[in-house]
Amino acid sequence: MKKNIIKFKGLGIIILILLSNSIKAQFDAIYTQYLFNETFINPAYGGNKEAMDITLLHRQQWTAFGGHPVTTAFSIHGPLSQSKMGLGLSILNDQIGVLNRNLIYLNYAYRIKLSEKGVLALGLMGGIDNQTNKFSSLAINENGVNDDPQLAKNGNMIAPNFGTGLFFNNKKFYAGISMPRMIDNQVSFNNLESVTTTKVDFSKFTYHITCGNLFTLNESIKLKASGMLKIVQNAPMQFDLNANFLFEETLWAGLSYRTGSAISALAGIQINKQFLICYSYDYGLNGTQKYFTGSNEIILNYLFSYKGKQVITPRYF
Repeated sequence: MKKNIIKFKGLGIIILILLSNSIKAQFDAIYTQYLFNETFINPAYGGNKEAMDITLLHRQQWTAFGGHPVTTAFSIHGPLSQSKMGLGLSILNDQIGVLNRNLIYLNYAYRIKLSEKGVLALGLMGGIDNQTNKFSSLAINENGVNDDPQLAKNGNMIAPNFGTGLFFNNKKFYAGISMPRMIDNQVSFNNLESVTTTKVDFSKFTYHITCGNLFTLNESIKLKASGMLKIVQNAPMQFDLNANFLFEETLWAGLSYRTGSAISALAGIQINKQFLICYSYDYGLNGTQKYFTGSNEIILNYLFSYKGKQVITPRYF
């Protein structure tokens, strides 16, 4: 019975796709631990940690549902020219049902020292979006066979994109604003022959506004409070509110709330001065939890120090 329900829902998703006539390729993957993978949200973050920063993230959303979203992301960035610039590379793979998307971006940040403690960075990112729609992999009859000639072909898209952002931080506070993907890429279908359209449409921009502050509660406990506001026209604003506690500069524990979507629990450990592991679990609040299990996300972060410099840990921002 469960297997049939999953097939039915999967088929329903495909029907919606086919009726829509086009698929919008510009959408942003969901992260709970976006603070550890900020270069995908804001290119101005590049080089912020004064060391070469490598991050690997893996997320599985609604894991009981066949064809559930799976996101894997890798980023590397670090400072150049006496920390006046930051350079990075970000790679993302997003799979949702028959849709498979790959993003490869280069990030550049120019860092301006405003005072002894504060830095303002201006960032640019540019790269390639690749999307494949694997209609031929669909099982549309009871025998698990795709015998519809209209679904024998796959739709593909390769298109450029770019983004920009600002990021300010000092030792206890940060704030940023960004538009990570500014080109509206769409794939249209005519008998499942794909046609890609690429244009800059200001009404389709997605804005990310982030801020956070570090509070020292006592000698052993710190609180990192942060938030993100996501704005896109013709859609409700989305808030992410986070409260993460740091114990003895080693253990992280916290909660996160995403409006109308999920509440999350996070736990992490600083293995040593350079290596951090964090895990989060999302519990759905919008009615999906009774059909699917929650979402799991794990992130690995490693800092490589430059010659003659020591890694300062933990890096709060």
